[in-house]
Amino acid sequence: MKYLDTWDLESIFKGGTNSEEVQTKLATVKEEVAVYEEQLTSWNGESENDASALLEILKKQEVINKSLGQVGTFINMWHDAFMDDVHASVVKGQVMELYSEIQQLSTIFTKKLIAISEDQWNELLRNEDLREISFSLEETREHGKRLLSEDEEKLIAKLNKDGIAAWSDLYNTVGSILTIPFTDKDGQTTELSIGQAMNKMYADPDAKVRTELFEEWEKVWTKNGPIFADILNHLAGYRLTLQEAHGRKGHLEEPLEYNRMTEETLNAMWSAVDAQKQTFLDYLTQKAKLLGMEKLGWQDVDAPVAIGGTEPTRFTYDEACDFIIENFALFGPELTDFTKHALENRWVEAEDRSNKRPGGYCTSLPEFEESRIFMTFTGSPSDTSTLAHELGHAFHSHVMKDLPELNQGYAMNVAETASTFAETIIADATVKNAATDEEKISLLANKLEGATAMFLNIRARFLFEDSFYTERAKGIVSEKRLNELMVEAQKEAFGDRLSSYHPHFWAAKLHFFIDSVPFYNFPYTFGYLFSLGIYAEYLKHPEGFEEKYISLLKDTGSMKVEDLAKKHLDVDVTKQEFWAAGIELIGKDVEEFVELTNQLQK
Repeated sequence: MKYLDTWDLESIFKGGTNSEEVQTKLATVKEEVAVYEEQLTSWNGESENDASALLEILKKQEVINKSLGQVGTFINMWHDAFMDDVHASVVKGQVMELYSEIQQLSTIFTKKLIAISEDQWNELLRNEDLREISFSLEETREHGKRLLSEDEEKLIAKLNKDGIAAWSDLYNTVGSILTIPFTDKDGQTTELSIGQAMNKMYADPDAKVRTELFEEWEKVWTKNGPIFADILNHLAGYRLTLQEAHGRKGHLEEPLEYNRMTEETLNAMWSAVDAQKQTFLDYLTQKAKLLGMEKLGWQDVDAPVAIGGTEPTRFTYDEACDFIIENFALFGPELTDFTKHALENRWVEAEDRSNKRPGGYCTSLPEFEESRIFMTFTGSPSDTSTLAHELGHAFHSHVMKDLPELNQGYAMNVAETASTFAETIIADATVKNAATDEEKISLLANKLEGATAMFLNIRARFLFEDSFYTERAKGIVSEKRLNELMVEAQKEAFGDRLSSYHPHFWAAKLHFFIDSVPFYNFPYTFGYLFSLGIYAEYLKHPEGFEEKYISLLKDTGSMKVEDLAKKHLDVDVTKQEFWAAGIELIGKDVEEFVELTNQLQK
């Protein structure tokens, strides 16, 4: 292979989860934490007006965060690639212990920061280095007003590792040992991992295979449903308890604050989606006709479309990498050179094999100032788009690496901007390069998978989660009720256009069980539509656009999204019109898909 499709993990720490280097690093972090604690103890936050003392504390924070982040990322990467490694959980526990200590010290730091008077604070910000990171520091002071007493916050930090984080880990552990039986046409039955089964269930061209796998899939999640219902209830209950203790009003306040956006913006986005979803419902109806169905089943929504016996376009991993590089080159040299470097230096784990966790992501190795990508590449155009998507994430981090660490902390909603932008470049390229109308139809269908996911599937996730948290605030929500809420949400989002639904989707979708970020789903739709707005600007003025694009990305860690959009795009994201324009852009793909398929059916 020209590009190896497995991670070079040995270049990070030699020896895997039993690495002596990992233990040495953890010991060093523990020593650094002790020094940091001494610095905090001696720092008088109420009267200190010497900027150098604060800068030294922030410098030590950065060293600790990068060191522990390096180990934590490595262990997660290793475990995701080799899920039968039982020692991984031991090292994860060591990492969590240190994070708990740091969280406790963070509370002390924040308490001292907010105790500084406004006059003293303004005096500190006269320092150029502090002024450069003032957005993040002001944010910390504002969020810190919610904190309980120092002792109470210490206790919460200690309990987190065996509370909300533990519930999330338990979900991952249970999910890692589940398998889905699959019987092939020769009568041979094999046990597929969750990731393998999911890929095949949604992407196999044979409707019978998809249906049989979906039935087995639902059976497995149903059998284990009581376990996942307990996990979800306790994870959400823990989160709601903390939100109430910190004086938050409603379950949406924390995710909106985390994503640096207003509820007005969120409502404008969903209102635009609801107002224009008919276009995408029509697409599903047209796709059902092409597949010879009255209605699509849940497992058919992302099924490949092949007209006249045309096989869907397939890529080898090498071909996908070259295709991405070739089309990124049409956008700009910095994105292209970065992508070449990442692929040639084995930043991507893409091998299709068992014993890997499902899904895909981009993660950070902060000490290297590099990213790593995890996915399973099976050769579909969708996998090629996923690779481009994750490379977009990595590029986002790359262009920010020279900024102060506190200015690199962008929220999840804008994090999806660069990834979706990169994915759109590749999706458009595959459609334009289609040799025939039949192939173009297949590729348009692949591109529209993303749109239906953002506007229908993720809309269903949000509706479910919003209802679930409302009911969970009143008490435990039964597995039966969770299924009812999920099907209700799916029917509303999909306009009841499907012949079957996925009651246990709440159990099968790991996004509901991530402990670090509440309401993990809606930022995807935000980032998707926000990136479409940027992409539309690029199509209008492509010359030299990469420089403007990078400037926007660099501001994502130090601005609220409303201000970011106004500064770089001169738009108001609290208004439905902005979001509607992005949806209309994708609506043109639906129109082309319907027109082409109608012509070929005549």
